Amino acid sequence: MRSNAIKKRHWKWEIPFHLMLLPGVLVTLVYSYGPMFGIVMAFQKFDPILSFWRSEFVGWKNFEYIFHLPEFNQVIWNTVLISVLKIVLGLMVPLMLALLLNELTKEWFKRLVQTSIFLPFFLSWTVLGGVLMELFMLKGPVNLVLSMFGIDPIMFMGDGNWFRTIIVGSDVWKGMGYNMIIFLAAIVGINSHLYEAAEVDGAGRWKQLIHITLPGMMPIIVLLATLSLGNILNAGFDQILILYNPIVYEHADVIDTYVYRLGIFSQQYAPAAAIGLFKSAISLALVGISYYLAYRFTNYRIF
Repeated sequence: MRSNAIKKRHWKWEIPFHLMLLPGVLVTLVYSYGPMFGIVMAFQKFDPILSFWRSEFVGWKNFEYIFHLPEFNQVIWNTVLISVLKIVLGLMVPLMLALLLNELTKEWFKRLVQTSIFLPFFLSWTVLGGVLMELFMLKGPVNLVLSMFGIDPIMFMGDGNWFRTIIVGSDVWKGMGYNMIIFLAAIVGINSHLYEAAEVDGAGRWKQLIHITLPGMMPIIVLLATLSLGNILNAGFDQILILYNPIVYEHADVIDTYVYRLGIFSQQYAPAAAIGLFKSAISLALVGISYYLAYRFTNYRIF
C-alpha cells in the first residue's frame, strides 16, 4: 500500500513535466512522423491530382527505373566520395588543431584562437555560400592573387574537381571548431599525473603526445569515427544546393540534390520518393552498424 501511495505521489509530481513534453511530442508526430506516410509514393505512379488514395500502385517499378537512370551511379559515387572526404578530414583537422592548441602556454591567446576557429560553426551556408562564391568567382580575390604570380584565372565554381575541393574544404573549415572542442575536452580528461610521471622519466613533449595524449584520446576518436558512418550518404544538401550549378552536376550532384531536382524541377515525384526511400534504408542500416561498433569498441550507449 505504501509503495502504491509513493508511486501515486511521484506520478502527480511528474504530471507537469509530461505536460511540458506534450507540445514537442505533438510537433514531432505532425512534422516528423506524419510526412512518413508519403513513402507510399515510391510504390505508386503518383499523380498530384489523384493524391495518394487514387494513384495507381506499381510496386517496385520506380526502383527499377531509378537504378537504370544514367546519372544514378555517378550520383552515388559523388555522395560517397564527398562524404568520406568530409568525415576523414573533419576528424583529422580538428584533432591536429586540438593537439596544437594544447601546447600553447598563453591562456589568453589560446582562448582567442579557439574562439576564432569556432565562430564559423554558427554561420549558415546561406551566408557562407555567398562569401565563397564572391571569393572564388572568375574575377574574385583568389584569382586576383593568383594573377599576381602569373597564374591564369581558374574557374573554380565551374570546374568539377576544384568544386569538390571547395565543398570539402569549406565544410571542414566551418565545422572544425566543434570537433576541436570535443577533442580538447578529451585532453583535459586525461590524468595529469601521467604527464608528471613522464617528465620524471625524462619524456619530452613529443613522447608525451605519442604515449599519453593520443592513447588517452583514442576512445573519443574511435567514437566520433564510428558514429560518422551513419552520415556516409549525407554529403551536405544545403551547402551543395547553394553553391553548385549545371556545369558541375556531374562531379557535385549528390543524392539529396538529385532528388530535389528530380522531384521539384522534373516533377517525377514517385522516382524521387523511391531514391529518398533507398537512401533512408541504407542510412538506417549504417546508423545501426555505427552505433553497434560504438558500443562494441567504446561501450557507448544511447541510454
